[in-house]
This record gives sequence, structure tokens and C-alpha cells, in this order.
Amino acid sequence: MNQTPELQYDESDIAITGIACRFPGADGKEQLWDNLVNGRESITFLQKEDLEVDQALVNNPFYVRACATLDGYDEFDPSVFGISDRLARLMSPEHRLFMESVWDVLEDAGYDPDRVAGEVGIYAAANPQTPALYSSAPDWVSVGPEVMELSNAWFTDTMSSNALFYTGLTGEAMTLTAVCTGFHYSVHLACQSLLLGQTDMAIASGVMVRLPHRRGYLWEEGRIMSRDGHCRPFDANGTGTRLASGVATFLLKPLRKAVADRDHIYAKVKGSAVNNNGASAVSYGFAQPDRLSACIANAMHVGGVAPDTVSMYEGNFFGLPITDGLEVRAAQMAFGKQTSTTSIGSVKANIGHAGVAAGGSGAVKAALALYHRKLVPTINLTEVNEDLDFPNTPFVPQVEGADWEAEAGVRRAGVTALGGGGYNAHLVLEEPPALPARAPETGAPRLVTVSALDERGLAARLGALREWITSHPQARLDDITLSLNLGRKMMGRRWAAVVRTKAELAEALAVEAGERVTSGGSARHTDLSGLRRTDDGLVPDTAEALHEEHALFRLAEAWVQGQRVDFAALHEGERSHRIPLPGYPFARRRFWRTDW
Repeated sequence: MNQTPELQYDESDIAITGIACRFPGADGKEQLWDNLVNGRESITFLQKEDLEVDQALVNNPFYVRACATLDGYDEFDPSVFGISDRLARLMSPEHRLFMESVWDVLEDAGYDPDRVAGEVGIYAAANPQTPALYSSAPDWVSVGPEVMELSNAWFTDTMSSNALFYTGLTGEAMTLTAVCTGFHYSVHLACQSLLLGQTDMAIASGVMVRLPHRRGYLWEEGRIMSRDGHCRPFDANGTGTRLASGVATFLLKPLRKAVADRDHIYAKVKGSAVNNNGASAVSYGFAQPDRLSACIANAMHVGGVAPDTVSMYEGNFFGLPITDGLEVRAAQMAFGKQTSTTSIGSVKANIGHAGVAAGGSGAVKAALALYHRKLVPTINLTEVNEDLDFPNTPFVPQVEGADWEAEAGVRRAGVTALGGGGYNAHLVLEEPPALPARAPETGAPRLVTVSALDERGLAARLGALREWITSHPQARLDDITLSLNLGRKMMGRRWAAVVRTKAELAEALAVEAGERVTSGGSARHTDLSGLRRTDDGLVPDTAEALHEEHALFRLAEAWVQGQRVDFAALHEGERSHRIPLPGYPFARRRFWRTDW
């Protein structure tokens, strides 16, 4: 975990405690961050035989066979959610992608939905066109159970409520449409609900699956699509972007609550703002500098943030000179004249324009940059467009990666999203607060638990956990055990170990040895001596026994045989924190309308 200088925070600060995403070339946030740091471009140039449509156009000289494909866009693991194969086929690809992302973000934050207390709001943006492209509309002549089932699986309206239902949560559910600002609008509404006390935690997301998926496009002069399939923000030779698919999801909590609950914090939301251009002299759908600058300035004002403390600006930049110029002008108006410099960039150069999830790709990039304290390069930039007049602005294009030095004493990022129809949205993010100092670990024995639906899943979880431990030498065993014991849904195939060090845990994960037990075979009598039962399950009967090896081993045996364990009591009074560990290894299979 990163240690940052002790920072003051306000009651209005919102913590980002979980991040989940899937974008072209990246099956998760770690892979996306690695791609950004190393300047990778996630683009596929399709062969003629790979195209799902457009065969009549493929020989047109203006047809571009570039596609930002999303691996597994047509796959899903319904068993984790208790969803039938039939219903999985009925669900649109966006519904399925979103459902798994909600699961991922809860696990990333260290929360088991079965043990979440309080209201969880889900605010998500989706493209209403995608379900229509996936399957035909329900037959409204009937309102029987089959039609209702199809409707609930198909409608964007029920996407958020489905996620609540199939994860077992309760709270607000809202699916909204705000075109390419959808993710930002979801975060904006989620933060408002948290600040009003309407929810205890909130999930904000944007998801987009473009159908047909493997296709190119016709290039048109002056439109947003690139002539050669590459997106070049700020470049004199930029001709636009390309379309992409993906999902980005945040788990949000009031910062003071997140600190009190020992949550892992990637960054915090200081302020958010949205507006619309309305009637404007600028072409409908293009950025209107006056209105966009007002949106950016309002987000900073709401968060009490001075412009000269924002040292990263992640924009909406398409790589089209006219649109890039309008946004640079708007940002300059909002930031005003200042002597400090602000790094400016765009993730669209790496993955393209993910529509409803586009703002999410920029927000994930900014949050991870704050967490890792690194600025990543904007790729495909070889000749800066002089018409953007960067020397007379606070902005400097981030051509190469660099450590993020906080000139103002605090790292902050602004993230803009724009949508056709005049939608503007802006988020101001700030680096996480410092963790309080903790005493070294004592080497006391600890119970470690892992579970999955089946043997394959359990083996995959154990292997991923061992790899993670090897690659994170600074992680603490107490944080690992807390996150596993309290932050994972308890499933039928179980494994447990009693260990004193991470080295012992890594060994237990790797070999059939050590103080650990696995479930399987017929149930057998379990020795419960020295254990007591609370309302939430078994726990050692004395405070001293909480870290006694023999008591924990009996607790491990009881747990793998299906007994409930009061893990909250087991970790009560500790100073351990939730940390992001490897997520569930979904066993995805293809589900598609042609399989009905």
C-alpha cells in the first residue's frame, strides 16, 4: 500500500474503496494500469474473414478495419449468481458484463454481499441501443411470466436492480442514460446519495458493448472516427478516435466512514458537477467552451479545490483537432492564469472511445495514477498541434511516464467527460489519506480461509493468491486474513490454513502440507471444544484463544465442514485493513441469442 502525507479531509469527501474494470486488452484494472504505464495500444486490425458485418463495404477505400475488441464480451458465469443458463442467454451482453463487474468491485473492496449491513445504492449507465441489437423487443401482447423474465433480462431499466437482486443486496437502484457522460453522471448521483445519507455504500458504473462487435467503420472527413484507426490526442495529424467497449465500476463510501471501517482507499472524490449546453452557437454535440468551463469550475468549487492544486487533467480528447481545441480552451478558462503546470492526457489513445464507459476509463486511469503516484504517457503523440497553444495554458501534454511530484503539496486530478447532446461532466479526484502507523506483526497464528463453487474454482483461487503474495512482499498477513475472512462470499468448496507468516501461507498454498484442512468427501464429526457460538457463528471461547493455534485449527475444521464462523468477532479490535486481493475466477461460457 502507498503511504501519502497526512491530509485534511472534509465531510463531503467520498472514498473510492473498490475499482473494477474491463477494457480492450485488459481483463482488469491491474492489466489496464500495466498497459497504460507501458504505453500499449489495444487495437486490432481485422482480417476480412473476421468481420461480422460490412462485407459489402470492406473494399471501400475509406473503410477502416480497426476494432477495439473486448475479449469475452459474449461470455458469462451464471453459476456464481444462481442464474440459469436460459436466463443468461436472455440477458444482454451489457447486463452480464455489469453483473460480474459489481461482484468484482465488492471483492476488490473486501466486502461479502451476504455480510454487508445497510443500504447499497447502485447507479449505472448503459446504452439502450445494445439490448435492441442483441434481441428483439418482448411481445407486449402477453404479460405472462416468460415475457416479464425476458423484459427484466433485456431492459436497461432493470440492469441495476438485477445486480441488487442477484447479489442479495438492498438499496437504491438506478439505470440512467446520459450518452458518453454516463459513468460520470452515475458517480455524481452516487456521491449525492451518500452525502444525503440515503445509502451507506454506493456502486457507480458505466458499461458499453458495441454490437455487432467485430467490425470496422467508414471514415468521413471531419467526423470523430480516425482515418487510420489510431487515436492521436493533441497531435497535429490527429483525425479522430475509434469506438470501443468496456465497463468501469467504483465502490464509494463517505471518507470518514471508510477510514473508520478500515477500508482500502484508492483515491477520493472531492467534487463533481454536471450540466448541459442547451442552446448554443457551437454545433450540437460538440463541446461548448463556456458551458464546459463552468462545469469544470463548479466541480472544483464544490470540492473546495483551487485550480493550481490540480496537477493532472484527463480529458475527453478524441484526437480530432477541432474537438481537442474546444476542450483545451474550456479547461484553460476554468483553470485561469496560474504558474503551476498541469499534466494533460487522454486514455482514448490506448483503448479508443468506450461510449457510456468512456468517462470510466479516464476516471480509473486518474484514480490509479493518484494511488501509484505516477503519470502515464499519452501515446501516439509525435507532433503537438500548435493551434492548441499549450505554451499559453497551464497544460503540458504527458508524452512520457513520470513519477507524480506534488508541487502543491497534494496530488489532484480532474477528469472530464463529454456526451453528444450537449452533456458535460467533471470529477475532481484526490490522492488517498495516509494510513496510520502500525506496530509490526507479532507472528501470532492466524486463520486463513478460501472458498469457491467447485474444485476448479478453488484451485484457481489458491494459485492466484499464492502468486499475489509473491508479488506483494510488503503486504501484511493480518490484512490478508481480514480481507479473505470478511471480504469473500462463503461457498461450498472450502480450504483453510492456520499460519504465522506469509511464507507459511505461501507454502501451505503450494503443497499438500501444513496446518490446514480442505473440505470434501462425507461430513464428519468436528471437535468443537474450546469454541462458543454467537449469533453469527463459532468463535474461540476466550479472548486469549483468538490467536491460539489449536483453537484456530478446530475453527478451521468446523468451517470447512460447513459450520458458520463469526469472523467479525475473530478480527474484532485489530488494526488490520481490507486490501485488494485476486478476485473470483469466473468460469465463463459463451451465451448468445443464436443458442436459444
